[in-house]
Amino acid sequence: MIRSFPPIINSETEILIVGTMPSVKSLEAQQYYAHPRNAFWKIIAALYHQGAEFADFQEKKACLLANRLGLWDSLQLCLREGSLDSAITDEQPNDFNTLLAEHPAVRRLLFNGQPAFKFFKKYHAPLLLRTEYYILPSTSPANASYSLDDKIRIWAPYLK
Repeated sequence: MIRSFPPIINSETEILIVGTMPSVKSLEAQQYYAHPRNAFWKIIAALYHQGAEFADFQEKKACLLANRLGLWDSLQLCLREGSLDSAITDEQPNDFNTLLAEHPAVRRLLFNGQPAFKFFKKYHAPLLLRTEYYILPSTSPANASYSLDDKIRIWAPYLK
């Protein structure tokens, strides 16, 4: 079984970005979105860090929190060969009921790709009735149908 990371969130978080499960590279690095070709941190840098690269993961987390953004995954545990979400089996969800109850400032969920939404909906459908949410194109390098510029343009209005 592989295990997701703890959430990046604080009492001021208003927008929670929801992924599926960290990739092999992310698990090795013990950091969200650690694959160098994943567009997630490039999008955040373009919108909140003057396009500059982040020095380290601590700076990335600080940037999210300073801009009232949070991060977590739909799943807490699963079996998976490789990094593709389509290979996930025997999944167990993260506890979003408790997380959202403890962080009432969260007003919007942004799903990083369809699989993140699919797993969230499977286990937490009632939360979708009372929380604004959007399903955005995955930032994964496997989602090559969108360029980085396209992803930045599409994600930008939802992150503000």
